[in-house]
Amino acid sequence: DNPEDAKSKKWETILVERRERIGLITLNRPKSLNALNRQLAQETLKALQEFDADDRVGAIVIAGSPRAFAAGADIAEMAEKSFTNFYMDDFLAPWDQVRLIGKPIIAAVGGFALGGGLELAMACTVRFAAPNARLGQPEVKLGIMAGYGGKQRLPRLVGRGRALALLLAGEPIDAQEAYRLGLVNAVTPG
Repeated sequence: DNPEDAKSKKWETILVERRERIGLITLNRPKSLNALNRQLAQETLKALQEFDADDRVGAIVIAGSPRAFAAGADIAEMAEKSFTNFYMDDFLAPWDQVRLIGKPIIAAVGGFALGGGLELAMACTVRFAAPNARLGQPEVKLGIMAGYGGKQRLPRLVGRGRALALLLAGEPIDAQEAYRLGLVNAVTPG
């Protein structure tokens, strides 16, 4: 696809636009607090790839809504599959491709960034949080482990001990605590 079509293309789960040299991808599943499903993953990856190939774009921003950057994986979609089928189906494959994007990716985190939502933010080059941001890895409360790099990226960002505390407690932290730990690069006005 032609990157020039990025703004006019019909996306179902994201909003895509270019503002001067910034490619902006806004997660747009408000009824589910931007829960990450397969379609959202595929569309986000496609938009990232198009912006990465566009010489007019110097950086890419991924944002959500003021209420939720992304509240985690879409549990309803996951519930339809057995554990084995979920992983054999390679549900997380599109998210793994984010690391291949060459341009800087900025996560603009407002509201909830939980589970897969925080993992998406951690896959970005830098993370800026609004004062209302709540970040965490609550998967342990569902009896599962962080699946999209949470257990690998989190220790690299905040250190092993702090990462274990966040992963094992499953409790979210606010934006100021996330900044103090090094999980976000700055807290900025929402």
